[in-house]
Amino acid sequence: MIYINIDDDAFYDDAVTIVRSFYPRVDVKPARPISGTSDVNNPATFNPIKEVTVKLEEGDKLIEIEAPDVTGLSKADAHEKFKVKLYKQLEEKEGHGLPWGNMTGVRPSKIAYQMIVEGKSEEEIIDFFTKEHFTSLAKAKLAIEVAKKEISLVSKLDVKNGYSLYIGIPFCPSICLYCSFSAYAYNAFKDRVEAYVDALIHEITEVSKMMKGKRLDTVYFGGGTPTTLSPAQLDRVLTKLEECFDLENVLELTVEAGRPDSITREKLEVLRDHKVERISINPQTMNQETLDLIGRKHSVEDIKNAYKLATELGFDNINMDMILGLPGEGPEEVKNTLDTIKAMNPSSLTVHSLALKRSSRLNIYRDRYKNLDFKNTESIVNMTEECAKDLGVEPYYMYRQKNMAGNFENVGYARPGKECIYNILIMEEVQTIIACGAGASTKIVSTNPVDNSSLITRVENVKNVDEYINRIDEMIERKRKELA
Repeated sequence: MIYINIDDDAFYDDAVTIVRSFYPRVDVKPARPISGTSDVNNPATFNPIKEVTVKLEEGDKLIEIEAPDVTGLSKADAHEKFKVKLYKQLEEKEGHGLPWGNMTGVRPSKIAYQMIVEGKSEEEIIDFFTKEHFTSLAKAKLAIEVAKKEISLVSKLDVKNGYSLYIGIPFCPSICLYCSFSAYAYNAFKDRVEAYVDALIHEITEVSKMMKGKRLDTVYFGGGTPTTLSPAQLDRVLTKLEECFDLENVLELTVEAGRPDSITREKLEVLRDHKVERISINPQTMNQETLDLIGRKHSVEDIKNAYKLATELGFDNINMDMILGLPGEGPEEVKNTLDTIKAMNPSSLTVHSLALKRSSRLNIYRDRYKNLDFKNTESIVNMTEECAKDLGVEPYYMYRQKNMAGNFENVGYARPGKECIYNILIMEEVQTIIACGAGASTKIVSTNPVDNSSLITRVENVKNVDEYINRIDEMIERKRKELA
């Protein structure tokens, strides 16, 4: 446990964010009561109690933080000055900085993207990342490389007049130990899957009416694992999609097959017959011991067989996901995964750094796994970059999450022409994405007429499967209201 004792409660949330960046696997709490209404511009709201009131136990750490003088600064500048000061304090304390410096946002490439669009030079962008936010030069260059690729791909679209469609299938063969998504074990819900498909088809039908006359650019089936549906159910959903939407100009149709234990010849044939050109077969790791530990109910051979079957059926745009920082995995285990994937030669590779979310079982029951190592180092990340070069795949999208192993990032690599444009659109938030299914989140992108900036309106579907089925008309009306 890490306790924070800060002399200005207005900066408490900033302090927690920076401290967690340095110590992503440790709980962070206040060392004394803090005010819930602190405001940097209103000293009267500060908590006058400055003494530590908690009792430190063995292994606990206390971090004393002194806020800088922010007299005369705007609220935003005051918070930025505080984050810089605390970052430098922890950098000196630990003897090292962080790959992304004091940047805490999840979309660093979006910053580079916007700066390029604004006409900033590469040197100016690098200075912004490395001098103002203390990122490494390598990460600054990665953000620029990804942003340039994103701009080149997005420029092919009329993002303002088009839209994308997300279709969520919230079922999986089993729930992985690290998973925090709105996913449900198929066997526990198998008596309601057909009703879910009925509700989903109803939502798809009504959304098509709302978007009539607009151009659909990309379609993405995610989850969960869409291929937990039966061949007949997959066929029903894809047939309805074709009936309701004009797919003639759609640039890509992606289905996350994901789990190899959900893949059969019959399901892949359904996808192929409906002209799905991009799928994912995600191992996460090629080490059987880790697969067993994290709750993946399949073998390494199952991954290889599913991939072979997909290629035999003509799929030539297959993504494979892997995760760095899985429990018990170090350089040797990661090398084995990379070597195995390299031999399979996928057209795209997505490298994730494990992010422990509050709702994941690995976090909820972490006492059970406290003796396991969670390693992710710069040398391990470099191994994945070398593997990407060997495969001939290039970085094209990137994002970060809180509590990531090693404070690194997630990077999608692909061969030229095999990129997933939807992945870019969901990260850069430059196009409206209509989302159907339990837990799906619609983002409506519009333009502020006053300053021409982007406005994003979110419309959330309920996460619970039963609630989604029972309240489907309400979910539809939420979209209709906002789109109107």
